[in-house]
Amino acid sequence: MNKTKRFIIVLVVLAVAFAFLFPSLQWYAMTPKEDQALALGSREQIREYAWRMARADLAEIERLVAASDAEPLPDRFDPLVKRAKKIYKELGIDAPAVWSAKAFLGAFDNRGDALAELEDYYRSHVLGLKKLHGSAVQLGLDLSGGMSVVIRADIEALEAKVGRTLSPAERDDAVERALEVLNNRIDKFGLTEPVIRRQGDDRIYVEIPGAADPDRINSIIMGRGKLAFHIVDEQATASLASYLESNPLAIGDDLVLADPSLIPEGTMVRKYYTKDEYGLDEWTGTYMVIAAEAGLDGNHIESATVSSDAVTGQPEVVFSLDKEGGEIFYALTSANVEKTMAVVLDDRVRTGARISGPIQANVKITGFDVDEANNLALILRSAALPVELVVESQQAIGASLGEDTILEGRNAVLLGLALVFVFMLAYYKGAGVNATLAQVLNLFLMFSILSAFNLTLTLPSIAGFVLTIGMAVDANVIIFERIKEELREGKGRKAAIDAGFSKAFWAVMDGNMTTIIAALFLSQLGTGSIQGFAVSLAIGNISSLFTSLFVSRLLFDFNTDVAKHQTVSIGWRVK
Repeated sequence: MNKTKRFIIVLVVLAVAFAFLFPSLQWYAMTPKEDQALALGSREQIREYAWRMARADLAEIERLVAASDAEPLPDRFDPLVKRAKKIYKELGIDAPAVWSAKAFLGAFDNRGDALAELEDYYRSHVLGLKKLHGSAVQLGLDLSGGMSVVIRADIEALEAKVGRTLSPAERDDAVERALEVLNNRIDKFGLTEPVIRRQGDDRIYVEIPGAADPDRINSIIMGRGKLAFHIVDEQATASLASYLESNPLAIGDDLVLADPSLIPEGTMVRKYYTKDEYGLDEWTGTYMVIAAEAGLDGNHIESATVSSDAVTGQPEVVFSLDKEGGEIFYALTSANVEKTMAVVLDDRVRTGARISGPIQANVKITGFDVDEANNLALILRSAALPVELVVESQQAIGASLGEDTILEGRNAVLLGLALVFVFMLAYYKGAGVNATLAQVLNLFLMFSILSAFNLTLTLPSIAGFVLTIGMAVDANVIIFERIKEELREGKGRKAAIDAGFSKAFWAVMDGNMTTIIAALFLSQLGTGSIQGFAVSLAIGNISSLFTSLFVSRLLFDFNTDVAKHQTVSIGWRVK
């Protein structure tokens, strides 16, 4: 491979690596701690923050208007002024030279529009930070805190269900099956590097790193998201809506009806929900009267995927039913053609679909945003738990100790790197500088790969990186010793370097590939911390192959062709 191609490859790889690593740099180095805390909060907390800040800002702006019409807005309102300028431009109105509080409010028709714009600004800001955090390198439980949950398998409830006492082997099998389902479920939800292990006879310990949302974790663990299909009583729904329009005081936490006959026997009332701008459930203000008995539940669903409607492009969840479920659903849809069927998730009506004809095996439902559709599909893909699970304890683990661990891990990496550098510089002189630069780029590439695949950085991962630093320089040692051999035979700089890299290639490749193979087996067969160590070791070996064979060679070529060096500084006894 010629020098130009080698240079282009190195340049492209470094550019791509920087692009992958940039979100992590933005989050950890450029985002203030207070903004990080906001982004790591729940969506309910983000909504409360946006509401509070919007109302406070509007009150401040109105106070400034009352005090002076011409007083310029403080600098902290500059981001909002940019939004107001855009509105002025859309309206075809010249923006004022000096932005006063009155001029800002003049961009909106009323106080409500101004408040909505202010809230949108804060919401977009924090949700953007939350998205940025999702793209950055994630820190494990030992470094950043997270959730730990102890779950008990309710064997007694299972025995009551089957009507007999289970044998020890059957009890053990039930817990093992629950453990397997939890592993699959948590993995499918993309919760990185969880620790799931059995404790005693009937308990399971779950450890999930990061800023975990307790409600989301419980939904995953406990199998919430139960889906049922109910036929809608459209006449009763319309009558109830008409009644509530005339009697708004009946609407509250509990619906209070002066005329109970509005709800026919065998039906029940459920609220209709959609997602708001924060991704939270928001009641639409309407009720649906549905059959009390579900026509079909989610236990008959064999698979679920998310696709896009061919016409609207909106996300849709596609179900595949088992044989019994297909027969039930066919009978249900056949008997209720042209009626509305409500899709009820967690006792909340999510969408309603008109039954146009009998459906047997494959079902499509719409009315979800992308995140909701994906979550629903993931829940339904998880098999029904063989035994009921009870959360015995749930604990949020803080990151105060994690900060000390990060500091110690960083110091270990820097110390290991410094000692390797000192040795290489002392033993190989000028060539040691080459190896030093290659190792710096090696660390850069390792963290870039972590960020690219959204992997979790844990303490064992840091240990893998420290080990990689010592192992990676071995490739440089092999190459340098080959070059020294060629120089002793009387070859010139360029010929010695070419021959050294050529003869060392397979030795370097074989040494690293055997380590990569071992790491891959550990990553697949190991769990928890072992898995994290193995992944970081594999990443380190892959990146060290690139830096030793491409970057290091490019540095030698630079000194030969650009710096015009005639000799190789590669040892005390080599001239």
